[in-house]
Amino acid sequence: MLLNNKLSTLDSLEQIGAEENRNLYDSFGRAILEHIYDNGLIELDTTHLNKDGNFKVRVTHKNTVEQFASSFMNSRTATAFIIDTLYSSGLENAKYLTNPLQESLTPNIVYDKTTTLKNYEQQKGESIGNYRGMVKKGQYIVRKGDIITNDIYQQLNSLKTEHTESIAKDKNFYWVWGGYFLLTALIMSVFIGFLRLNEHYIFADFRQLFFVLFWIGLYSYIVYLAVSTGINNLLYAIPFCIVPVVIKNFHNARLALYTHIVIILIASFLSPLGYEFTFVQILAGIVAVLANVRTRYINTFFISILYILLVYSLAFFGLSLIKEGSLLNFTNANHGVPQALLLVNVFLTLLSYPLIPLLEKLFSFTSEITLLELSDMDRPLLRDLSMKAPGTMQHSLQVANLAEAAAKAIEADSLLVKVAALYHDIGKMKNPSNYIENQNGINPHDDMSELDSAKAIIAHITEGEKMAKKAGLPNIVINFIKSHHGTTRVEYFYRKHIEGKPENEKDEKHFIYPGPKPQTKEEAILMVADSIEAASKSLKAPTEQIINDLVENITAGKIAQGQFADSKLSFSELETCKSVFKKLLKSIYHVRIEYPEEKN
Repeated sequence: MLLNNKLSTLDSLEQIGAEENRNLYDSFGRAILEHIYDNGLIELDTTHLNKDGNFKVRVTHKNTVEQFASSFMNSRTATAFIIDTLYSSGLENAKYLTNPLQESLTPNIVYDKTTTLKNYEQQKGESIGNYRGMVKKGQYIVRKGDIITNDIYQQLNSLKTEHTESIAKDKNFYWVWGGYFLLTALIMSVFIGFLRLNEHYIFADFRQLFFVLFWIGLYSYIVYLAVSTGINNLLYAIPFCIVPVVIKNFHNARLALYTHIVIILIASFLSPLGYEFTFVQILAGIVAVLANVRTRYINTFFISILYILLVYSLAFFGLSLIKEGSLLNFTNANHGVPQALLLVNVFLTLLSYPLIPLLEKLFSFTSEITLLELSDMDRPLLRDLSMKAPGTMQHSLQVANLAEAAAKAIEADSLLVKVAALYHDIGKMKNPSNYIENQNGINPHDDMSELDSAKAIIAHITEGEKMAKKAGLPNIVINFIKSHHGTTRVEYFYRKHIEGKPENEKDEKHFIYPGPKPQTKEEAILMVADSIEAASKSLKAPTEQIINDLVENITAGKIAQGQFADSKLSFSELETCKSVFKKLLKSIYHVRIEYPEEKN
């Protein structure tokens, strides 16, 4: 930056005084000019303006002249700055610098017409790029048999974009949302119908109903947020398989699959990805159900998650081959779904493992993880049972083995019925000697009436329920304690009570357990296993025939009393359970096959 020579000839101003004062004034004046030039000094006139009144130093600048000039100084603002600075400087003869400084002002921001026009033309060219592939009305784009060149492809895309935008402009907001509402209502109506027909217990418990519907609402909102970002492939990172994994752990595979399908159907019409998205997500959900993702075994859990990843990968690979028609095109990074999104999806699906205990607490459910903890023999109730009523503890262990094997045979919840069998008789700890398996030669019932004896025997149901609630056992286990005798009679003491006294038959209600009857297959299995195990202890020399008759007579008696009416246990499943009971009892009592005698 060069300073006007007039500033360097201040010695001609005799008012300044000595040489050193002139140097001081010279330095101060230069500092003022440096500040002005650092901020930028412009000179505005009409030759620098376009027809809109915009300053044309930079063609991309959209400010008006006044707004643009406010960022810099012009001759007027620079003069005002000089006068204000000199006035407040404290120099004795500062006013003598005013004219030299004003005469030294030279704009350092000027209008370069050549560069401006060049930039303007370049900008026009860039904006035209957005309209590449323009199609005129009535113009032929491509005919049958023609080769699709880059220009033709661009025209086709341009036509598609214009068509989409024109449709969007013609859409009515309320009609669009009306369509979404109609589709959602249709899907949910079908789903509610399924629940009422096949999972009616869900409607009896608002907590269960809210749990199922919660997932549909949550994932619909997540899909909406993902679509609103404009990054369509982001939908593939959403871990939809969490739903079937979690619901199956708390309910059953059928409900898990139906809920997953409903979520994907809603997500499909919210997203622009088309049938490929729907196909892949439904397939992955089916695999999540079939893979038997069980949280009780961490190794099998991870293996099941790997199955889901494998299915995702193979499905995308197959769809890409159909779309691209070549293995080489599949490797193009611009096609298909990035593998990173698949990894994110599967990684997030792993969250179902820690989610299950959390949801269990929030909704008061019971997971396999909790059941495994309850099966620990060092749990307080089981430890007390083994100390106070060791005979009952051994009986419970045998019942657990029988019930677990039968449940596995008919694909019922074997872990649940095993745990329930361990706790079903904890009420006997109140007065263990009232039960024959805990007696040591002394029978307290010898000094009691039949009514009192029946009352003492029945008490282990109510006492067991109290103990279980106090210990915080899940309701699903407490239900087994209440139902494992159903509404049957304390048969021994009832028959003894009415023996030779027909008038005492009116007292039957005092000999009946409070119930309820078994409500599930698992509860029915425990009832039969408990009765069979207890009755088998009275066998003196059990043979195969005696064991078979024992199992048949006990199950026939339960059926005659209608104990399985509410349990959903089929006759076919009951036959399977009986076969398992017979086989295990023969093994327990070491029954051998009777070989025919050899003939001489």
